[in-house]
Amino acid sequence: MSAARRRLPWSGTVLLLVVGLYFSLPLLATGVFSLWEGGDRYGMSAYVSLVHQDALWESLWLSLRLALETIALSMVVLVPAVFWMHLRAPRMKPLFDFISVLPFVVPPIVLVAGLTALFHGPDWFVGTPNYLVVPYVILALPYTYRALDVGMRALDLRTLTEASHSLGAGWGTFLLRVLVPNLTSALAGAALLTIAIVMGEFTFANVLLFNTFAVYINYIGQTSATEAAALTLLSFLITWLAMLGVLLSGRGKGQAQMGGAH
Repeated sequence: MSAARRRLPWSGTVLLLVVGLYFSLPLLATGVFSLWEGGDRYGMSAYVSLVHQDALWESLWLSLRLALETIALSMVVLVPAVFWMHLRAPRMKPLFDFISVLPFVVPPIVLVAGLTALFHGPDWFVGTPNYLVVPYVILALPYTYRALDVGMRALDLRTLTEASHSLGAGWGTFLLRVLVPNLTSALAGAALLTIAIVMGEFTFANVLLFNTFAVYINYIGQTSATEAAALTLLSFLITWLAMLGVLLSGRGKGQAQMGGAH
């Protein structure tokens, strides 16, 4: 047993190294290729060319704006709904759970086909990129719902509600000044996950003919391979930053709970 314990750290280290190489080598090769300028020459020409392309910044800003709009709409709809489910209708949780996983079951191409066939709104909305917020909210639903569900299960919602009402607070005041501040970590995690999803979403934007960041990456991939590699690394960086934010927000919440317990 003692020999097995001594060998286990080495096997774990080897496994971590193998997994690290498996994920890092393709990214390293992509980074080296993005610097290739032909022959034996390497440099930053692909990155310099991208920086001077207005279409890149327009597509990046469009995706970021759509991500912020998606976050706002998701929170306005889901925070009161999940709160009410936990407080007044806990028996409906299986139904909420089932609805939240439907985006995993239905392919994005089917979702966008259904939306375009069934939803006919005003031209100022349907004919603009803001229309993408509707499918993006659906696409991000499993992640935003789970984050809010976990955050609210950690709170004593009944006590918070009764205490705020006893002090004269209405429902709006309770949601904005009591519930939301206690869901900071859950809201941050849901928002960062939504940003990562929207920044990488391609199907909806491509079918609806809107030039988002993912669509622009696909266009660059068809015209310039080295610039496409550079953009791929940029998209990975954005996703990693979002995931790091989720981890840090969760760690901060855990440390705060441990401090409160002590």
